[in-house]
Amino acid sequence: MGLVVCAPDLAPAADVGLYARRMERSAPMAVRGTTLAPFAYILFCRKNPGDCQAGGPAVAEAEAEVLATVRRINRSVNARIKGRVDDERDLWEVGTASGDCEDFALTKRRQLIAAGLPASSLRMAVATTREGDGHAVLVFHTTAGNFVLDNRTDAILPWNRTGLSWIKMASADNPKVWNAL
Repeated sequence: MGLVVCAPDLAPAADVGLYARRMERSAPMAVRGTTLAPFAYILFCRKNPGDCQAGGPAVAEAEAEVLATVRRINRSVNARIKGRVDDERDLWEVGTASGDCEDFALTKRRQLIAAGLPASSLRMAVATTREGDGHAVLVFHTTAGNFVLDNRTDAILPWNRTGLSWIKMASADNPKVWNAL
Protein backbone atom coordinates (compact mmCIF):
# COMPACT_ATOMS: atom_id res chain seq x y z
CA MET A 1 0.00 0.00 0.00
CA GLY A 2 1.47 3.33 -0.99
CA LEU A 3 1.08 6.28 1.31
CA VAL A 4 0.01 9.55 -0.21
CA VAL A 5 -0.40 13.17 0.71
CA CYS A 6 -4.13 13.71 0.94
CA ALA A 7 -6.02 16.88 0.20
CA PRO A 8 -6.73 19.00 3.27
CA ASP A 9 -9.53 17.54 5.33
CA LEU A 10 -12.35 19.62 6.72
CA ALA A 11 -11.73 18.51 10.28
CA PRO A 12 -13.58 20.19 13.13
CA ALA A 13 -11.76 23.21 14.55
CA ALA A 14 -10.78 21.48 17.79
CA ASP A 15 -7.50 20.27 19.16
CA VAL A 16 -5.96 18.24 21.93
CA GLY A 17 -6.03 21.19 24.35
CA LEU A 18 -9.77 21.62 24.00
CA TYR A 19 -10.41 17.92 24.50
CA ALA A 20 -8.03 17.76 27.45
CA ARG A 21 -9.66 20.78 29.14
CA ARG A 22 -13.06 19.11 28.82
CA MET A 23 -11.51 15.85 30.04
CA GLU A 24 -13.25 14.15 27.15
CA ARG A 25 -11.51 10.87 26.61
CA SER A 26 -11.25 8.82 23.48
CA ALA A 27 -11.98 5.12 23.60
CA PRO A 28 -8.82 3.02 23.72
CA MET A 29 -7.37 1.81 20.44
CA ALA A 30 -8.00 -1.94 20.30
CA VAL A 31 -4.84 -3.91 19.53
CA ARG A 32 -5.38 -7.21 17.70
CA GLY A 33 -1.84 -8.56 17.97
CA THR A 34 1.53 -7.93 16.40
CA THR A 35 2.11 -7.43 12.70
CA LEU A 36 4.92 -6.43 10.40
CA ALA A 37 6.07 -2.83 10.29
CA PRO A 38 5.84 -1.16 6.87
CA PHE A 39 8.90 -2.18 4.86
CA ALA A 40 9.82 1.45 4.15
CA TYR A 41 9.77 2.08 7.92
CA ILE A 42 12.18 -0.81 8.48
CA LEU A 43 14.54 0.72 5.91
CA PHE A 44 14.13 4.11 7.62
CA CYS A 45 15.09 2.56 10.99
CA ARG A 46 18.21 0.98 9.53
CA LYS A 47 19.29 4.40 8.31
CA ASN A 48 18.06 6.33 11.39
CA PRO A 49 18.22 3.98 14.42
CA GLY A 50 17.91 6.86 16.88
CA ASP A 51 14.47 7.68 15.48
CA CYS A 52 13.22 4.14 16.08
CA GLN A 53 13.72 3.77 19.81
CA ALA A 54 11.29 3.68 22.71
CA GLY A 55 11.83 5.65 25.88
CA GLY A 56 9.94 7.07 28.80
CA PRO A 57 6.34 6.39 29.72
CA ALA A 58 3.93 4.99 27.12
CA VAL A 59 1.36 7.62 28.13
CA ALA A 60 2.29 11.30 28.58
CA GLU A 61 0.62 13.64 31.05
CA ALA A 62 -1.83 15.95 29.27
CA GLU A 63 -0.45 19.11 30.90
CA ALA A 64 -1.03 22.56 29.40
CA GLU A 65 2.67 23.14 28.64
CA VAL A 66 3.03 19.76 26.91
CA LEU A 67 -0.13 20.30 24.86
CA ALA A 68 1.07 23.77 23.81
CA THR A 69 4.35 22.25 22.63
CA VAL A 70 2.51 19.58 20.64
CA ARG A 71 0.24 22.17 18.98
CA ARG A 72 3.20 24.43 18.15
CA ILE A 73 5.30 21.67 16.59
CA ASN A 74 2.34 20.19 14.70
CA ARG A 75 1.53 23.55 13.11
CA SER A 76 5.18 24.37 12.43
CA VAL A 77 5.92 21.11 10.62
CA ASN A 78 2.66 21.28 8.66
CA ALA A 79 3.57 24.79 7.50
CA ARG A 80 7.25 24.12 6.78
CA ILE A 81 7.19 20.87 4.79
CA LYS A 82 5.88 21.12 1.25
CA GLY A 83 3.60 18.19 0.44
CA ARG A 84 4.62 15.83 -2.34
CA VAL A 85 3.95 12.21 -3.24
CA ASP A 86 6.84 9.74 -3.37
CA ASP A 87 7.58 8.40 -6.82
CA GLU A 88 7.49 4.62 -7.33
CA ARG A 89 9.53 3.87 -4.21
CA ASP A 90 7.96 4.66 -0.84
CA LEU A 91 10.75 6.45 1.02
CA TRP A 92 10.33 7.44 4.68
CA GLU A 93 12.46 10.48 5.60
CA VAL A 94 12.75 12.90 8.48
CA GLY A 95 13.53 16.62 8.41
CA THR A 96 12.93 17.07 4.68
CA ALA A 97 11.85 20.28 2.93
CA SER A 98 9.19 18.35 1.02
CA GLY A 99 7.59 15.01 1.68
CA ASP A 100 4.48 12.95 2.06
CA CYS A 101 2.45 12.02 5.12
CA GLU A 102 4.97 9.76 6.86
CA ASP A 103 7.73 12.35 6.41
CA PHE A 104 5.57 14.91 8.24
CA ALA A 105 4.83 12.39 11.03
CA LEU A 106 8.46 11.31 11.46
CA THR A 107 9.62 14.94 11.59
CA LYS A 108 6.99 15.77 14.22
CA ARG A 109 8.03 12.74 16.29
CA ARG A 110 11.71 13.72 16.20
CA GLN A 111 10.98 17.34 17.16
CA LEU A 112 8.58 16.37 19.96
CA ILE A 113 11.14 13.97 21.44
CA ALA A 114 13.79 16.72 21.22
CA ALA A 115 11.33 18.98 23.08
CA GLY A 116 11.22 16.47 25.94
CA LEU A 117 8.17 14.33 25.22
CA PRO A 118 8.56 10.60 25.88
CA ALA A 119 9.33 8.64 22.72
CA SER A 120 7.06 5.77 23.78
CA SER A 121 4.03 8.09 23.81
CA LEU A 122 4.63 9.13 20.18
CA ARG A 123 3.76 6.29 17.82
CA MET A 124 3.73 6.08 14.06
CA ALA A 125 0.51 4.64 12.63
CA VAL A 126 -0.88 3.66 9.25
CA ALA A 127 -4.52 3.98 8.23
CA THR A 128 -6.69 4.60 5.20
CA THR A 129 -8.57 7.81 4.51
CA ARG A 130 -12.26 8.07 3.69
CA GLU A 131 -11.21 8.00 0.04
CA GLY A 132 -9.35 4.71 0.55
CA ASP A 133 -5.84 6.16 0.29
CA GLY A 134 -3.03 4.86 2.50
CA HIS A 135 -2.02 7.45 5.09
CA ALA A 136 0.54 7.68 7.92
CA VAL A 137 0.15 9.83 11.02
CA LEU A 138 1.64 10.30 14.47
CA VAL A 139 -0.50 9.19 17.43
CA PHE A 140 0.20 10.94 20.75
CA HIS A 141 -0.85 8.83 23.76
CA THR A 142 -1.83 10.98 26.76
CA THR A 143 -3.71 10.70 30.04
CA ALA A 144 -6.58 12.48 28.23
CA GLY A 145 -6.66 9.96 25.37
CA ASN A 146 -4.94 9.21 22.08
CA PHE A 147 -4.62 12.13 19.68
CA VAL A 148 -3.61 12.29 16.02
CA LEU A 149 -1.13 14.68 14.43
CA ASP A 150 -1.97 14.67 10.73
CA ASN A 151 -0.37 16.66 7.91
CA ARG A 152 -3.84 17.27 6.42
CA THR A 153 -4.94 19.53 9.28
CA ASP A 154 -3.56 21.63 12.14
CA ALA A 155 -6.36 20.32 14.37
CA ILE A 156 -5.22 17.60 16.76
CA LEU A 157 -8.12 15.20 17.15
CA PRO A 158 -8.92 12.07 19.15
CA TRP A 159 -8.04 9.02 17.05
CA ASN A 160 -11.69 8.00 16.76
CA ARG A 161 -12.76 11.38 15.33
CA THR A 162 -10.36 11.56 12.39
CA GLY A 163 -12.35 9.62 9.80
CA LEU A 164 -9.39 7.27 9.35
CA SER A 165 -9.71 3.48 9.22
CA TRP A 166 -6.85 2.18 11.34
CA ILE A 167 -4.55 -0.59 10.13
CA LYS A 168 -1.51 -0.71 12.41
CA MET A 169 0.64 1.28 14.81
CA ALA A 170 4.11 1.06 16.32
CA SER A 171 4.15 -0.44 19.81
CA ALA A 172 5.14 1.57 22.88
CA ASP A 173 7.81 -0.93 23.95
CA ASN A 174 9.60 -1.17 20.62
CA PRO A 175 8.72 1.12 17.68
CA LYS A 176 10.10 -1.52 15.30
CA VAL A 177 7.32 -3.89 16.41
CA TRP A 178 3.89 -2.89 15.14
CA ASN A 179 0.42 -3.79 16.36
CA ALA A 180 -2.57 -4.57 14.15
CA LEU A 181 -5.54 -2.34 14.97
